[in-house]
Amino acid sequence: MYTEATLEDYVRMGMDARSKIDCNQIRSLAARISDSIRRGGKLVAFGNGGSAADAQHFVAELTGHFSRERDPLPAICLNTNVSGLTAISNDYSYDEVFSRQVKALVGSNDVVIGITTSGNSRNVINGVMEAAKIGSYTVAMTGRNGGKIRQVASETLAAPSDDTPIVQEVHIAMIHMICLEIDRILAKK
Repeated sequence: MYTEATLEDYVRMGMDARSKIDCNQIRSLAARISDSIRRGGKLVAFGNGGSAADAQHFVAELTGHFSRERDPLPAICLNTNVSGLTAISNDYSYDEVFSRQVKALVGSNDVVIGITTSGNSRNVINGVMEAAKIGSYTVAMTGRNGGKIRQVASETLAAPSDDTPIVQEVHIAMIHMICLEIDRILAKK
């Protein structure tokens, strides 16, 4: 556990977790997202807390650019609309903040990524379940065991750690790797 680790131990744990990322899975997912975009779809991402920041970061890399100049890519983050989040939470339930937005905004050609370090965030699970009903390809980004969301997502990207800070670091590494591959696939020649 990182709480008792020295800084050097913490660095080693993070490096070890990142070294276990499945690059073939990353390539495959980047190809799927690129294909979705070519077919008129988009990437939709969401999460809570640090995972919300990761979802927002992911979308920013696609609508801007990551490593190469290219056209902006269609991507939206469902946790950035504070008015929508608070209205849905107030009028319905926080458990529905993503599922209601998914129902309104997601199509069957889209790739939907729910980010939850535990894999057990009810609102993220509900959002992924709603996207699956629509026919979207769904991805869960989680920690090592995947939690409950693993059972409902089409694919799981599980960071090989149980420590939330390490999981979050691996998630951002995975996001950057996916963006690097998307840029390679879709960048102007």
